[in-house]
Amino acid sequence: MIRLAICLLPLMAAAGTATAQDHGQHRPAQAPARASAPTPVQTSGPTTAPSADDPHAGHDMGRGMPPSSQSPDVDPHAGHDMGTTPVQAEDPHAGHDMGSGQDPADPYAGHDMGAMPSQPGDPHAGHDMSGMGAMGPPDVPTSANDAGRPPVPPPPPAALSGPRHAADAIFGEAAMASAREILVRENGDMRTTAVIIDRLEAGFGDGADTWVWDVGGWSGGDINRFWWKSEGGGDFDGQVEGEVQALYSRAFAPFWDVQAGVRQDFGEDGADRTHLVLGVQGLAPYWFEVDGAAFLSTEGDLTARLEAEYDQRITQKLILQPRLEIEASASDIPELRLASGLTHVSAGMRLRYEFKKEFAPYVGVEWSSDLGGTADLTRALGGEPEHTRVVVGVRAWF
Repeated sequence: MIRLAICLLPLMAAAGTATAQDHGQHRPAQAPARASAPTPVQTSGPTTAPSADDPHAGHDMGRGMPPSSQSPDVDPHAGHDMGTTPVQAEDPHAGHDMGSGQDPADPYAGHDMGAMPSQPGDPHAGHDMSGMGAMGPPDVPTSANDAGRPPVPPPPPAALSGPRHAADAIFGEAAMASAREILVRENGDMRTTAVIIDRLEAGFGDGADTWVWDVGGWSGGDINRFWWKSEGGGDFDGQVEGEVQALYSRAFAPFWDVQAGVRQDFGEDGADRTHLVLGVQGLAPYWFEVDGAAFLSTEGDLTARLEAEYDQRITQKLILQPRLEIEASASDIPELRLASGLTHVSAGMRLRYEFKKEFAPYVGVEWSSDLGGTADLTRALGGEPEHTRVVVGVRAWF
């Protein structure tokens, strides 16, 4: 018995030491039945025989508490419940909730990503935008509310209680009336005067050599003007005939004027007549300059004339100008050698060079012909109804 007690004494001392330790989270799985012999411990983890060197032998390690010490020879976790053992000790997120199936290499694996923004660059990411659904653009007036511009509130009544022009109260009504008149004249009601020599040329070709003029000018403002026009011609033998017009011109549309006045013819054959004139003059689409008029003579004869020309710039100074003129008569006028209908047409092409805007010599060619019954009258009188000429002339204005 003494020998047996001596052999059991170390074991009893070890058991007493283990019992005296504070294992706050450990719980004994099973107390030994007898102190005389140790009994193997059965836990929920792998079944391993207890070792006297393992301080946790027989403990339930279901909570995975790390051991307080390790032995280089004995596994410190022997007999522990390792059901929740981490995947890799090196993984900083081991043991996190990986229910979303993230790749272990993902640094955000196991994190709750439900509130993460779709793009990191969004400045409003993660903000509660639920209250913004009912918001829209600010309710401000736009061009849809008032004929192309925001509405303007009416002026207050006090703004209309004083003089019509506030400066009258300081400088006097008479002084300001004179100043306003100057302002209007210098900013839109200026009087201008011009003289235009559209054609001053000599023609050489079949038949007699001829020369012609076509000049005009105005004086007035942008809306109301006085216009004068004159054109005619003759030969170098001294025979001359032509006309002069004096017209009141008023603008009725951008680039268009209506003109009314009188016309006086003169010539060596005694056919001097006076006409009432009504016409239009302006710039048609595609930059065609148009001048058309109807003439009612003191004898009751009605005639008309239409001119059109176009400046085609080849360079900044070299300009090609096509020109067309058509004349017509409403009745036969034997003394003027005119028959009813279209009486005359001329078409030409002139190439001018502008040394200055105000001075441009030109050369060109022109074809002219009498038409219809007028051509028959010309032949009956021994004349030639059709002519082609080379022309040389100058165009100027000042």
